[in-house]
Amino acid sequence: MPLNRRTFLQKSAATGAGVAVAGAAAAPAAQAAESGGQGRSGKSAKRYSLTVMGTTDLHGHVFNWDYFKDAEYTDAQGNAQGLARVSTLVNQIREERGRENTLLLDAGDTIQGTPLTYYYAKVDPITAKGGPVHPMAQAMNAIGYDAVALGNHEFNYGIETLRKFEEQCDFPLLGANALDAKTLKPAFPPYFIKKFAVKGAPPVKVAVLGLTNPGIAIWDKAYVQGKLTFPGLEEQAAKWVPKLRSMGADVVVVSAHSGASGTSSYGDQLPYVENSAALMAQQVPGIDAVLVGHAHVEIAELKVTNERTGKTVVLSEPLAYAERLSLFDIELVFAKGRWTVESVAASVRNANTVADDPRITRLLSDEHAQVVAYVNQVVGSATETLTTVEARYKDAPIIDLITKVQEDVVKAALVGTSYASLPVIAQASPFSRTSEIPAGEVTIRDLSSLYVYDNTLVAKVMTGAQVRAYLEYSAEYFVQTAADAVVDVEKLTNANSRPDYNYDYVSGLAYEIDIAQAPGSRIKNLTYGGAALDDAQEFVLAVNNYRANGGGAFPHVASATEVWAESTEIRTRIAEWVTAKGVLDPADFASVDWKLTRNGTPVF
Repeated sequence: MPLNRRTFLQKSAATGAGVAVAGAAAAPAAQAAESGGQGRSGKSAKRYSLTVMGTTDLHGHVFNWDYFKDAEYTDAQGNAQGLARVSTLVNQIREERGRENTLLLDAGDTIQGTPLTYYYAKVDPITAKGGPVHPMAQAMNAIGYDAVALGNHEFNYGIETLRKFEEQCDFPLLGANALDAKTLKPAFPPYFIKKFAVKGAPPVKVAVLGLTNPGIAIWDKAYVQGKLTFPGLEEQAAKWVPKLRSMGADVVVVSAHSGASGTSSYGDQLPYVENSAALMAQQVPGIDAVLVGHAHVEIAELKVTNERTGKTVVLSEPLAYAERLSLFDIELVFAKGRWTVESVAASVRNANTVADDPRITRLLSDEHAQVVAYVNQVVGSATETLTTVEARYKDAPIIDLITKVQEDVVKAALVGTSYASLPVIAQASPFSRTSEIPAGEVTIRDLSSLYVYDNTLVAKVMTGAQVRAYLEYSAEYFVQTAADAVVDVEKLTNANSRPDYNYDYVSGLAYEIDIAQAPGSRIKNLTYGGAALDDAQEFVLAVNNYRANGGGAFPHVASATEVWAESTEIRTRIAEWVTAKGVLDPADFASVDWKLTRNGTPVF
């Protein structure tokens, strides 16, 4: 008897079973097209058309709504977001192709990313006794997802929250490379199998293998260390794809929370590649299509040749936040007693071409209204407008607010410990280019827009020499610009495609970043307390958990001694600090600690 998701989890716990088969009941019969080459009987070969739809990196976007701006979402490209839009696209495809000939998948990062998801993890948590059903579970159940791969952000709120979300879903959460650390058996269903009935021919058996990101071991170390381990996608695909084929799978689709670039943000800290979807397609035989996630880029169709079989594997990554829906149109032919994939073509559909599905709007309007009310709570007032518009290349007071809050929290936490005498410094990044705290009333959403990630705070001990190396690495963010060159701020940052969130301010020190110099020798006049920094001086660095665990591959910090950590979000700490102060005045937190120079001359 096929195992459903809940049966799998029970059996896995009892016996270490590593297989889950779900949805194996035959769909309503679909007509097989009669065309093409002759079979042995002289009749035309049976053919079948299957459409696999896919989303990824939804990050809690149900509606086309910007909770930080309290308005409909808009951008310069005219994109629209949200599962309510995707639901309309899915309905269209099912109408076009026949629902019984379609499969709907997602490649992960579902329950983190908006105030909506934060609210149901922390404010009105789904884990509370008699708590609510997660809005993402409600929406995805209603739309009719067949299977969803685990993303790394699924682990941001801890395993208890993830397991509760899993329990609320009518579909399996797949993670063939999310293993129990003790037994090394899958802690989640590795795969999902569904049969599609074809008139006059055996059913088409489709297997979906779910793979998540090895970086979880770094990024959510506090939650998963000693409990779960995350080996590489290639090695786990090489283990599972032959098993799925031996079980009679005619089509193998991989839903992979891993980009296609072959790169890793964490350097050599893990022996597994972060963005390995294309490498997996190239190295592992037997895969027909890969739904790609994690990288937040749009890939309508990418064809990769498997190096062992010479066959083409088709990859597609829809844009994040439910802005796109990927389609894999898979054509099969029945010959010599079996179904064979004849061709795969991928494309994307744009959510901005349709309206919200009113069924989803009605379903979640109450939850949406609760979160809108929550984020619009007034917690203080600001004496002047603070903005991140220039924060990438000028020391901005709004980022100093983050470092000041972090310093204060860590200093208070270390009172009475042996580390209380060490000076506390703090890092923060310019996450957003559009965040603004307006003069006058300040709300939770104003502060949340400043710190868009659900990061928590960690305290690490670093030496002056290590801090210097940390700053040099951070300064690689700037494009080398000759002293006599015209400065274009739009071309000044993001060298080697480094994102804004991997550029750090460090408070409590004074320094210059000489962008005329080559990377590695840009930090000049680095001082602490008015004197040149002593390489042997010890500091406590207040740092977010992503960076503390190695995110961005900054030197020394991941291996540095950890002296304190907490589970309260930095965003919440900022709101608490502002609420306690009542008035947000830059005189209480702002200072110019760093500036860009060229050969000693300030750029601005």
